[in-house]
Amino acid sequence: MKRSLAAGLGLLAFALAMPASAADLPRSSMPYKAPAYMAGYNWTGFYLGINGGGAWGDSDWNGGAIGNSPSGGMIGVTAGYNWQGMGNPWVFGLEGDVDWTNIKDSSLCGVTSCETRNDWLGTFRGRIGYSFDRVMPYVTGGVAFGNIKANIPGVGSWSDTNAGWTVGAGIEAAIAGNWTGKVEYLHADLGDTTCSPLLCAGVTNVDLRLNVVRAGLNYRF
Repeated sequence: MKRSLAAGLGLLAFALAMPASAADLPRSSMPYKAPAYMAGYNWTGFYLGINGGGAWGDSDWNGGAIGNSPSGGMIGVTAGYNWQGMGNPWVFGLEGDVDWTNIKDSSLCGVTSCETRNDWLGTFRGRIGYSFDRVMPYVTGGVAFGNIKANIPGVGSWSDTNAGWTVGAGIEAAIAGNWTGKVEYLHADLGDTTCSPLLCAGVTNVDLRLNVVRAGLNYRF
């Protein structure tokens, strides 16, 4: 009986000592819990936005060797879509926009003035960006379209819609939630419009090239 009691007390003492021994183990031998994985920002998705800025450029009235430098403001809407693979920093996208513009300039031609005017400008472009998590610089290029209006007060005017090309670059950043902001530069060439010699005082071709700087605010769905 005494032997059984002694054995039981010995087992009880051993069991009570185990938790204290575990607590005394060095930290390095304790189980390690990995930190929670935080996924990086992903740019994939459809977005809508607004943009605004200004443009300046040059216009040649080829038949009369006359030139001017149209400039002015612009504001419009943007829509696009981005694709980004998981764990891949490259972002590919398509973007289109249409802007109301007030771009114009005139120069002396004879006893009157020759004015070149642009009232609206649109683009449809591809974009290639490289994501640094929430910041993405990008290059872009595609089609530009808009109107070229040639006007000689007291003589006549001519307006035509032209399609040309555009290239540029910019940087976009995630601001908060699904909102992103961007700043970009585009060079757009709308080509020539053919003006009736009777309306444009013998001038047959009027061209327009523009440099555009604008900012935009987008919401990604």
